[in-house]
Formats: sequence, C-alpha cells, structure tokens
Amino acid sequence: MKAVRFHEYGDADVLRYEDVELPVPGAGEVRIRVAASAFNPVDDGIRGGYLQGPFPVTLPHTPGIEVSGTVDAVGEGVANVAVGDAVVGFLPMTAPGAAAEYVIAPAEGLAAAPAKVPLADAAALPMVALTAWQALFDDAGLQAGQRVLINGAGGAVGGYAVQLAKHVHALVIATASPRSADRLRAAGADEVIDHTNNAVADAVAEPVDVLLNLARIAPEELEAMAALVRDGGVVVNTVPTIATPTDEARGVRGIGVFVRSDAAQLSHLVELVDRGVLSIGVDERLPLAELPAVHARAAAGELRGKVILLP
Repeated sequence: MKAVRFHEYGDADVLRYEDVELPVPGAGEVRIRVAASAFNPVDDGIRGGYLQGPFPVTLPHTPGIEVSGTVDAVGEGVANVAVGDAVVGFLPMTAPGAAAEYVIAPAEGLAAAPAKVPLADAAALPMVALTAWQALFDDAGLQAGQRVLINGAGGAVGGYAVQLAKHVHALVIATASPRSADRLRAAGADEVIDHTNNAVADAVAEPVDVLLNLARIAPEELEAMAALVRDGGVVVNTVPTIATPTDEARGVRGIGVFVRSDAAQLSHLVELVDRGVLSIGVDERLPLAELPAVHARAAAGELRGKVILLP
C-alpha cells in the first residue's frame, strides 16, 4: 500500500510518499481502508521532533491522527464494529497514522461515521470536535445563558466550539480575522471581534464566564483576556506552550486541555452532524501524495482552514 512516512525528524521535506507493507490488526484492533485523513498542527510538531517528549514515535512514522474510512479487517475480540462498517476515529498519537491507504486502529475508539456527509469529509471531525467538546463541557462546564469568549475561533477547533456553545444556548463572543467573520456568524456567534484591528481585552464590554483560548498568542495577551473572566469563572487553554492564567483571589480557575479519545463523545458529535446541528468544515481536499506540501505550507503559516488528504 501507499503511505506518507518520515524516517528522520526534520522539515517537511523528510516526508516520503512510498510503498509500505499492509498492516495486520491485532487483538482489539481493526484495519481501516482510509477514505481520508486530516492534517493537524500536532502532526507538524511530531514530524519536526519538537514533541518527542509527550509523543515519542518509532521511526519510520506515518502521521495522521484523524481518520474516516471503512473497516476492512478485524482482530480477535472485536465485537463493536464489523467488516464493511463506515467509521471515524481519533487515533493514538504515537501509533502509525492514517496518512496511508490502510491504518490500524483500536476498535474501542471508533464511532460510526456520519450518514449525511461524504465519508471522506468526516475525517475533519474526530480530534478537533472532541477538543472543542471537552474544552467547553468537560473542562469549562459551560451552561445555557453563560457568556463564552472563544479566542482564535477562525480555526478548525473554533468552528466546532462556536457551534457547540450556541447549541447549549450560551452567548458566544468569537475573535477571528475578517476572512472568518461571516462564517462564524453563520455558525452562531453573537459577536465577532476582529483581533487584527482590536485589542480583544479592550473590545469585550462585559465580563465572561468562560474564556477558551485556541490561539498562539503572547502570554501577556492571554493574561489580559483572563482579566475579563468574572469571579468564579474559568480560563481554558488548548495551547501547551502558553501558561494558563489563574486568579485564586477571584476564584478564576485555569485549565490546560489535553484532548483524549472518547468513542461515546464522538458518537454524540456524529449524531449532532446527522441532525444538522453541527456542520463539518473542510477547506481543502487534496491527494495524499501532496501531504509534504501541506506540512510545508503549515510551517510557513500559509495554511488556512481544515485540510483532508485522500488516498
């Protein structure tokens, strides 16, 4: 089969589109015929060697932690899925990934794919939507009527966060560049702040219950935004390179997000897609062989939106 792998850490040019052996599922695993994988910024960090501490991989390594496809073979003891099932999954960070024609996945982490979107597009759902869900509800405990400020809402996680927050009847303030403003309003944002022309901390008129940071910003910017959180509120931060502010005197908690695979939550997100509550955003659909170019564009800051790769 064909796959994209890197045999050494480095820039995007270490990625090779090459022939590899067809993998065989072990106990509790399935083999998926990949409809699509999705690029994530963490893929760039793993390939570059910056994340060897938290995510040690065995070289050569195939990236790609989000997948959609069809179950092609099952290992011993698998009962929740069968050959022919269309599935989506958030794969283990350190295992061989889905930038390939076939991938091995733990059966327990898979959910049935949405029925009302193309199977390939469903690859843009698992990790990013789980990040948004876990940040808003597991970590922040967002409830109806609360005010949430989503900083960096123009990205893939932000699009889901806006939709999910609005679904539970929160008041949503989103920051983004002008190119994302209309899309975020359509997704349900009550207010969109242009962070390219405004200091976010000065543009928010009233305190918020939850601050969700999705953007790589200066620590002092995040500190200034944290001051907008009401007493007893929460700051949730998905960017591990920035310290998450807290304010014990005001009872403001700070929580760093570490997304985890959760098949039950993923199944619920799929249900929301099929009910028309949640829209899957795909900005580019490219052949798998172009993945090295996608990594290069990401490293140069030229990648916009969610990209899926088609074998």
